[in-house]
Amino acid sequence: MPENVVNPVRTATVSRKTKETDITVTVLIDGTGQGSVNSGVAFLDHMLANFCRHSGFDMSIVCKGDLDVDDHHSVEDVALVIGSAINKALLDKIGMQRYGWAIIPMDEALARCAIDLGGRSYCVFNAEFKRPVIEGFSTEMVEHFFVSLSRTMQANIHLAILEGKNTHHKIEALFKSFAYAMKDAVRITGTTIPSTKGKL
Repeated sequence: MPENVVNPVRTATVSRKTKETDITVTVLIDGTGQGSVNSGVAFLDHMLANFCRHSGFDMSIVCKGDLDVDDHHSVEDVALVIGSAINKALLDKIGMQRYGWAIIPMDEALARCAIDLGGRSYCVFNAEFKRPVIEGFSTEMVEHFFVSLSRTMQANIHLAILEGKNTHHKIEALFKSFAYAMKDAVRITGTTIPSTKGKL
């Protein structure tokens, strides 16, 4: 970008209401890492607050879901709305790096994430967890969260645990690797659309 051109503010608010959940997400891509998260699922809140802190995104997330049934609808729908909000906030993607990747350790755990914000939805997830639930968050929903996120964010997301035993450490390392990969992918590094197609 020329020095006298101010980049547009990359922010968006998306709401989604169904018989199962009522969710509003506001995201500011170029923020300071502030997260106000109330999904109703304690461990998911912890993971999303970590995402904000390490990605530099500011996010407000409010979800009222049917947790009397289980956490499935809330976790899935929060991911769908976050993905929609991020995709909307990225605007026309001019000058955006598009690709991001990170390998993040957390004690004995090591997680890898690679992202392409190129407009095609796909998620590859390789991780297994010994604990079935952490503070209301079913660990089988970790993969489903990222699959759902990839759909509405229109992104390729590849996640894997390379090493690790502790379930908490493995999941947190995954979310942190995702955060740093996203921080890289959304950076403004040029002045054109990062694609030979001319459009993302």
